[in-house]
Amino acid sequence: MRLRNIPGSREAIAAHNLCFTEESPQAGNWQDIFGNDHPIHIEIGMGKGRFLTALAELHPEINYVGIERYSSVLVRALEKIDARTEPLPNIRFIRMDATDICSMFAEKEVSRIYLNFSDPWPKDRHAKRRLTSIEFLKRYDQILVPDGRIEFKTDNQDLFAFSLEQAKEAGWNLEAVTRDLHHDTTLNEGNIMTEYEERFSSQGNPICKMVLTRHYDSQ
Repeated sequence: MRLRNIPGSREAIAAHNLCFTEESPQAGNWQDIFGNDHPIHIEIGMGKGRFLTALAELHPEINYVGIERYSSVLVRALEKIDARTEPLPNIRFIRMDATDICSMFAEKEVSRIYLNFSDPWPKDRHAKRRLTSIEFLKRYDQILVPDGRIEFKTDNQDLFAFSLEQAKEAGWNLEAVTRDLHHDTTLNEGNIMTEYEERFSSQGNPICKMVLTRHYDSQ
């Protein structure tokens, strides 16, 4: 999908007090940024922020960080935050490519990672760019706490199959797997739908979800 460029979006992001960019590494600084030692949950590829904002409202005891590479998308999330009557002190944003995730979070600094409807990068030569590839799982392994977890949702069956294979090959534990989330009473309990999830499910596409935990020999 081609994104419409929004003039001035990069400048607006750079000037926003809740947003960081890849030019400003923050690994190890998040307790100071939030002013507490609450667990940190991150969403990579957060889009316009609906999912993460809903979580932040429901769980003030958790700090949330949304990561989005496209300025024209992230600026919309910031506009929504600015339009709120009640502030959300437990949410921050980063404009960056997830390849550099380890420059933004230190070892064992993150408790949970959400991956929602990530770009499938369908061409084989782009497989390493998929956010559930072995290359990215290695990065997540560095920043997650020992009992941390990854929650991944998609409607793309090929990407889901690829992700299952990559997780197993990398030695991660498949804590839960479903190919029809909205009819899985256990995994769907408390599920927060993203904009994409509503759109895809309304078209009759089943939503797949997996929950991963780190391999047992990780230190």
